Amino acid sequence: MWRKLLWASFALAPLAVVLRFAVHAGDVVLFAISAAALLPLAWLIGEATEHAAEHTGPGIGGFLNASFGNAPELIIALFAVSDSLPDVVRGSITGSVVSNILLVTGFAIALTKEENIDRASLESQLGLVLAATLLFLIPSIPGWHGDPDRHSLQLASIPVAATLLALYVGYTIYGLRRHRRRHLQGEHAAPAQGWSLRAALAVLAVATGATAIVSEILVHSLDAFAESAGLSTFFVSVVIVALVGNASEHGGAIVIARRGKIRLASEIAITSSAQVGLLVAPAVALLSWAVSPALSLSFRPVEIATMGAAALVAAWIMADAKGKRWEGVVLVAVYAAAVLAYGLSGDR
Repeated sequence: MWRKLLWASFALAPLAVVLRFAVHAGDVVLFAISAAALLPLAWLIGEATEHAAEHTGPGIGGFLNASFGNAPELIIALFAVSDSLPDVVRGSITGSVVSNILLVTGFAIALTKEENIDRASLESQLGLVLAATLLFLIPSIPGWHGDPDRHSLQLASIPVAATLLALYVGYTIYGLRRHRRRHLQGEHAAPAQGWSLRAALAVLAVATGATAIVSEILVHSLDAFAESAGLSTFFVSVVIVALVGNASEHGGAIVIARRGKIRLASEIAITSSAQVGLLVAPAVALLSWAVSPALSLSFRPVEIATMGAAALVAAWIMADAKGKRWEGVVLVAVYAAAVLAYGLSGDR
């Protein structure tokens, strides 16, 4: 019965498009419909990722999910930059990194019995997140005094972005080769019994495209929702925009974790956080020079603190290479504390 309801809910995506562009419905209605429409799309992306991972192994499967899932976030961020909403972009980047590491990984671990995880892969990516956080300090510290979007900080963000992209490309090449080698050696041996790799990738592409469209509708309706809910713009961007913008990774990882595949679920969550910090953030910063105004990677102290803390806490949790339910609860509790800090921070 629930599967019939799930398939029927795919009608919400075209409904959101019709309400936005044909009916011109109110923003609060658009927010509710588009948020609901992201849920079945997240399930579909998770389903396609699981089938793709049967052919590639969990490491490459997590990379595929993160890549397809973060594509809409990159598009949304560029729209927000062109609308002169730099704080929303930076907040959503922070929220994406923190929520993937703490909330999604926490739920994934809490929903499965104790199992081994790929400690080497996850901790190396958490190290990249920590390195990105330290590099963000270069334009961030001067931004704590005066205009965080002044021209000098926009220029200072260019070498930081270039360094992050170089780190990401280098690690990705190494990591994919490692995962591919381990998969071929049979460490994750499991015969592929579901969709073909081509079919899984095609579904990922279509579902990601639909997610991008629906996410754009949702983001444009966020201001009205925030006003009606009495929330600060920063809180909306760092919590709500981040959660809905990453619905595909979040939903996919949790669905897969429920099926006992903790390695794939944890790879999706941690790979996505690293990709946001080392690919999405610098890419938006560099591409923003074309759409103007340019985005500086000048984050607030609470953003720097929570990104760094998330990476350190998760690395500590994964030190024994096992996922225990109480550890998942700890990660979710730390995320709740971060959300409380965001709520108390207010806008700049």
